[in-house]
Amino acid sequence: QVQLVESGGGLVQAGGSLRLSCAASGRTFSSYVMGWFRQAPGKEREFVVAISRNDLITRYADSVKGRFTISRDNAKNTVYLQMNSLKPEDTAVYYCAASRGFVTVVPLEFDYWGQGTQVTVSS
Repeated sequence: QVQLVESGGGLVQAGGSLRLSCAASGRTFSSYVMGWFRQAPGKEREFVVAISRNDLITRYADSVKGRFTISRDNAKNTVYLQMNSLKPEDTAVYYCAASRGFVTVVPLEFDYWGQGTQVTVSS
């Protein structure tokens, strides 16, 4: 069992930056692929980025490539999402997720989810 707690969301102007964190409980954090998803009002949950257990493999959605960066610190049981050049269309609840499988964009293949943190980008 893994519990995930996101933090770092907030209100930012377009062009600004935010850094999200996701802290995981337990001693097996390094055995999980970690991902970030987001969900805007009235829309389906959308893949943002995922990172492999040893952080050698990352996969980004085209919409965030070049602006967002995922990283993880297995010693701190934490995964981060650095978001730069934010746009109003990035406004959503951002969720952290953990998978026992491989790096994937499919929400159903993630086993554990956090409660989410709101990111609002004003124009």
